Amino acid sequence: MGFLNLGLHVQIFVTSMILILMAAFCVADTDPVDVAAINSLYVAMNSPPLQGWKPVGGDPCLELWQGVDCVFTNITAIRLGGLNLGGELGSNLDFPSIIDIDLSNNHIGGAISFTLPPTLRTLSLSGNKLNGSIPDALSLLTQLSNLDLANNNLTGQLPSSMGSLSSLTTLLLQNNQLVGTLFVLQGLPLQDLNIENNLFSGPIPPNLLSIPNFSKNGNPFNTTIIPSPPVAAAPSPVAIGRSPEESPWHVAYSPADFTASMPGKVKKSFLAEHVIWIAGAGLLLFIALGICLLMVWCCKRKPKNKNPQKLDVEAFPKTLHKPTCDATVFETTNQDGKAEKTYRLNEVPNRRTNSIPKVPDQKEVYVNKVSATSEYNNVSKPSLLQPPPHSLLSIPGEKVIVNPAATTKATERQVMTSSVKIYTVASLQQYTNSFSQENRIGEGTLGSVYRAELPDGKMLAVKKLDATTFKDQNDEPFLQLVSSISKIKHANIAKLVGYCAEYNQRLLIYEYCNNGTLHDALQGDDEHCIKFPWNARIKVALGAARALEYLHENFRPPIVHRNFRSANVLLNEKFEVRVSDCGLDHLLSSGTAGQLSGRLLTAYGYSAPEFESGSYTQQSDVFSFGVVMLELLTGRKSYDRSRPRAEQFLVRWAIPQLHDIDALSKMVDPRLNGSYSMKSLSRFADIVSSCIQREPEFRPAMSEIVQDLLLTM
Repeated sequence: MGFLNLGLHVQIFVTSMILILMAAFCVADTDPVDVAAINSLYVAMNSPPLQGWKPVGGDPCLELWQGVDCVFTNITAIRLGGLNLGGELGSNLDFPSIIDIDLSNNHIGGAISFTLPPTLRTLSLSGNKLNGSIPDALSLLTQLSNLDLANNNLTGQLPSSMGSLSSLTTLLLQNNQLVGTLFVLQGLPLQDLNIENNLFSGPIPPNLLSIPNFSKNGNPFNTTIIPSPPVAAAPSPVAIGRSPEESPWHVAYSPADFTASMPGKVKKSFLAEHVIWIAGAGLLLFIALGICLLMVWCCKRKPKNKNPQKLDVEAFPKTLHKPTCDATVFETTNQDGKAEKTYRLNEVPNRRTNSIPKVPDQKEVYVNKVSATSEYNNVSKPSLLQPPPHSLLSIPGEKVIVNPAATTKATERQVMTSSVKIYTVASLQQYTNSFSQENRIGEGTLGSVYRAELPDGKMLAVKKLDATTFKDQNDEPFLQLVSSISKIKHANIAKLVGYCAEYNQRLLIYEYCNNGTLHDALQGDDEHCIKFPWNARIKVALGAARALEYLHENFRPPIVHRNFRSANVLLNEKFEVRVSDCGLDHLLSSGTAGQLSGRLLTAYGYSAPEFESGSYTQQSDVFSFGVVMLELLTGRKSYDRSRPRAEQFLVRWAIPQLHDIDALSKMVDPRLNGSYSMKSLSRFADIVSSCIQREPEFRPAMSEIVQDLLLTM
């Protein structure tokens, strides 16, 4: 009987422990980073009717959202195959622990996200409407073993980064429009490879022929000669005449590469067959030049002023050339009796096809007058790959006669933004090594940021805006954005130096800060972490405060940042502050990007309490600034899931300790080694406390914060 009682007690004890553990796991909240990512995916897919799914917040693991698997508090799988889902994948798939994503056999379009979770082992996106190229971000998926992208509209070549997928055993790419060769796959441990019905060419690597399941039908593998491009194509990787659908992001072979691969007889045959065309093209070019010279000679005889002054070309930028048939110069007399120069911009003969397009009627456009010493030096140098925009030929303060077909709102906006440089996609490809993974230095709410190195060694930061940011719009809204950002000028704000709007791509080019972000400086490992002394931390806070003060109180109309965090506080070579993402507030307040921005601010502990009700004001920026000050004070992250639950959110943990001098001393970053005065520390803590007040009206203005910070030094 005693043994029976003992056994019964043991059974009750074990059962109780299991129930306690199950209850503990059941009440646990889903990781906020997972919640933000799944909310973003839901919105990007146009909020389909999925059981439990929400656009904001929620608890996917506890509430058992449809198709979602969890382990403890982390999402480990999303399986939504064949559910008639639409929309896109979006730009935030930052699930920290997910291993399986299956969205196959739906109607999902757009490009594959650059932010693929590095923990993925299976990714199935087959049977959708995905387009664009396969992203270089695949190189981060070192655990990926199964990749299924079949039956989509993918184009371009296989990225070189695919060669680093050392765990990949199954790769299904059939029924797409992929091009190039397969050499990047030859070192992978593939057991199942299907590339049927694509446009792969060239020889098949011998290693691939030994794959147990290799399907390759429907590709031009019957010759080792890669198909030649059209005769009239340009010898550069990106042709001027390319349509918007032909994205220049994918590097193509040049004619020289094709010719080099041809046998000797084929080369001779090629030249023999096209020598007549080449001679004809030269003759047409010679005739076109003669017509241009005749037009210039005729135009020079028309001015009414009998004593025309000689145009001093050397006084203008190098992008301005002596007048030819492209820019005919006239001199007239205005109402005040002063000489006035007029430029007539004519169509340039198309040197690619040697044809002269018809020139329609012309009209006049007036350009605002600016300083000859400031704006002239800011005119961008035109790319050799395309003719310069008409706005680059505009001489400030004078009349310019242009082709009305070219005088669109976009062109007029380019004139307004002449203080920033216009870059081409081709040049940015060159400067960023084709936007390689090695050159990617950040992933923001609106898109990826890449490091660009110019031929002269100068470094720039290129922000490639996500395709959904300006979805289904022309370039005008983007050019308006560029115009407004170019007006933001402050010593502590990252300077916009250029932009690119070609082939449905929108990019913003900023000055480069080689000491990275404040977040990296505080959270890096021992080798890379910058050990800030106390005074240096105050200076960083002061620089960031002055940037927000300028946006809130000095700029007209005032700007709310909406995304202020330590990852957007940049440090240059002198560790001076440059706040990034300024002027992007309207992008961060609308659409998918706006919802994603808000969720990330909440997930990482930067959002003010009023944001839960949809309100975001200057005082909300002040709250986020207070969180960054806490990071400077403690050396901790705004949200750190590795810490005990009560300490994960920095604000929640710090508030009770800010007014307790003993507790305050203990929460200071230990790397400071006590090298600060208690008076300065106490004042700093008081500013933090005022910034993170729950009620917005009790938070100070940024100008007041600047003055208080000056007293802490």
